[in-house]
Amino acid sequence: MAGLEHLLTALTPLNLAFALFGVVAGTVIGAIPGLTATMSVAVLVPLTFAMPTSSALILMGAIYTGAIYGGAYSAILLNTPGTPSAIATTFDGYPLAKKGDGDYAITIACLASVIGGLIGAIALMTLAPPLSKVALAFGPVEYFWLAIFGLSLIAALSEGSLLKGVAGGALGLLLSCIGVAEVAGDVRLTFGSQTMLSGIQIVAALIGLYCIPVLIDLVAQPGHHLKVETGSRGFRLGEAVRYLWGDKINAIRSAVIGTVVGILPGAGGSIASLVSYSEARRTAKPGQQYGKGEPGGIIASESANNATVGGGFIPTLVLGIPGTPPDAVILGALLVQGVRTGPSLFANQGEIVYTFIWGLILATILMLPTGLFIGRYAYRTIITLPKALLVPAIAFMTIIGSYAIRNNISDVIIMIVLGGFGWIIGRFGFTASPIVLGLILGPIAESGFVQAWTIGRATENQMGMFFGRPISIAIIVFTLFTLLSPFVLARLKKIKDQAHAD
Repeated sequence: MAGLEHLLTALTPLNLAFALFGVVAGTVIGAIPGLTATMSVAVLVPLTFAMPTSSALILMGAIYTGAIYGGAYSAILLNTPGTPSAIATTFDGYPLAKKGDGDYAITIACLASVIGGLIGAIALMTLAPPLSKVALAFGPVEYFWLAIFGLSLIAALSEGSLLKGVAGGALGLLLSCIGVAEVAGDVRLTFGSQTMLSGIQIVAALIGLYCIPVLIDLVAQPGHHLKVETGSRGFRLGEAVRYLWGDKINAIRSAVIGTVVGILPGAGGSIASLVSYSEARRTAKPGQQYGKGEPGGIIASESANNATVGGGFIPTLVLGIPGTPPDAVILGALLVQGVRTGPSLFANQGEIVYTFIWGLILATILMLPTGLFIGRYAYRTIITLPKALLVPAIAFMTIIGSYAIRNNISDVIIMIVLGGFGWIIGRFGFTASPIVLGLILGPIAESGFVQAWTIGRATENQMGMFFGRPISIAIIVFTLFTLLSPFVLARLKKIKDQAHAD
């Protein structure tokens, strides 16, 4: 394997200590709603300026990967994704926790995160130059179609009513239009309010829509919000390993999706986890009930979002284009350290790069024992803590998390208003996921469409711009396949059953 000789450098006690500290700190920070992986890396960047370059990179990479995994804790135990990457983890993680299997869900999430992180890091080490060319092949129109593909997931996220899911997605798109337009700079839907001028911040909206309804229900309903099991059942590692082995195709496929999505600048872990979740749901085995506590949903989400860590470093290191927001922060730290990213980086400064990648792999492996240990006590704390302490503590964290994003009280107000609104519409069968999906994908779709339309008009080939590029055609076909395959398969099954009955 390339760079194997640099493994010993990564294994020095100092680097191992940085990796361990980074994973623990990242996991704890990522578990707090609103304190994103970007923020956790950015806060510690000044501390790395005086460190050796490879050690600084290992510390930042460990914090990043730990924070992505840490988001699963609150997603599973509180139905509130700690980071946007953990949105899809709530779909099956929280229902599983409500059944009394929160410890099992956390162990599954930890194992899937380690698998995804390792596959992403190995791809970074072995396939960085060729995979970086994939990122360059994506233009505005490909991002537009990728966003449309993401919006097609609304059909999968609609629980009970497709119409309500579509209505929720449309509301999310409408909310994403508030404020200053992405491309043209028009001011839209603010109704003269200065508060709305900066638009709806996604993380604040996410905290409000997912967390506030849970808090209201905690106050309104007697008893614990999660089923309390008597006696200790340990980590349930053997049970989780057996399930993961039976669902290994899902784990590997999701990690590959996460790696590929991670190399696309601006796409990020949230899109990777949603796409992987959709694929896992589409290819579900008979008896698997996604959305109702199916461990395969957690595997798909966590494997994909952790794979984006390694995938995101590919364009960052090879092209100097950050794949995800935390990569942008780390890229800035690299420039301060005097590291010049580019195609020649692996040849000219291979010692630094390969030591960092080995350090990232070691940090991902260290995530297994630390994640299981922290997760067990997080679960026990959440289920045994009295509501009189739990509710104020979560409410405090949501306010701090919303405010800390931009140091803006408007985000806290928006978070509370959207949370109350989410609780009300939840009484009528609407869910938060389609709204959040519209909020995340709306700006990507809008900027991609406007830029592609402008280029197409300038070249007098708008149809060719939208429907004539190979990657666009592939995404369109895949979107249609994802949308239509459940209906076609159901129809074929009906015909087959009818033939057997005759």
